[in-house]
Amino acid sequence: MLTNGTTAESLPQAVLPGTTTQKVVIVNGSPEVLEQLETVLDEGHYDVVFVESSQHAYSQIKRVQPNLVILCVGIDDAEGFQVLSMLKLDAGTRDIPILTYTIERKGNESDEDVPEPSESELFPPGKAAVWMN
Repeated sequence: MLTNGTTAESLPQAVLPGTTTQKVVIVNGSPEVLEQLETVLDEGHYDVVFVESSQHAYSQIKRVQPNLVILCVGIDDAEGFQVLSMLKLDAGTRDIPILTYTIERKGNESDEDVPEPSESELFPPGKAAVWMN
């Protein structure tokens, strides 16, 4: 998770400001995370696109072709993982750096109340993916 000491200089090299405007897409950001990111990204003068729903994230990212995607992948929600899989399987988006994070849910939910996503939810039929570095 980002800390208050995060600066534009500490972001990946692919998004450091240069002569052209750098674009960042943030998907499913919580208000707390968005506040921290806004401070860092304003300092670096990035064009930021906020996408509130995983359902629209893939099409928005394809359209914008950002220099960085910041994606919240909720442990109890397979949609973030599906977006990540789709982006890495698509030749037009697989080279875009993606920063993933998850946040701790606050509230009355216990670990027992959150259903475990099924394998078919995480990996839809015909959409198998293997990541190699």
